[in-house]
Amino acid sequence: MSRIGKQPIAIPKGTQVTVTGQKISVKGAKATLTRDVHPEIGIKVEGDKIVLAPKSEATNSGKFHGLTRTLVSNMVAGVTTGFAKRLKLVGVGYKAAAAGKGLTLNLGYSHAINFDAPAGIELKVEGPTVVIVSGADKELVGQVAAKIRSFRAPEPYHGKGVRYEDEKIVTKVGKSAGKK
Repeated sequence: MSRIGKQPIAIPKGTQVTVTGQKISVKGAKATLTRDVHPEIGIKVEGDKIVLAPKSEATNSGKFHGLTRTLVSNMVAGVTTGFAKRLKLVGVGYKAAAAGKGLTLNLGYSHAINFDAPAGIELKVEGPTVVIVSGADKELVGQVAAKIRSFRAPEPYHGKGVRYEDEKIVTKVGKSAGKK
């Protein structure tokens, strides 16, 4: 049995959890999230806690026990507090501007990049070089932040590009051949 999977998940006040078969729905102040749970994992709501347990002790069911518990825990945290990723634009002339529910990014290309936020994601621009991606679904927040980063990933020689705020870029030394 998984050490992480054995821990019950506390349900905060103001959050409703509904389990129907292998589907769990968590409704909170920020959003409502729904997920299908792996068929070999049983899920129960006991008072103000969610308890997950493998349906059998077969080897396959143990693999998903801790994973499922973490995914459900992220759902509960997302509908109560939400998740956010901060991106920093580093480079001369690199800037972002809010455009409706999306962004307009100038990243050194000959054209601006227009990016529309998917449903459930909020994009904020703090100054011209900081973008905040926030939402209730942790997976979707990370996926959108990675998509924005992929428009101009940090390059290894000068560190220019879009990076996560806490990301460290190890720069390489440039060529020095031919200098005598």
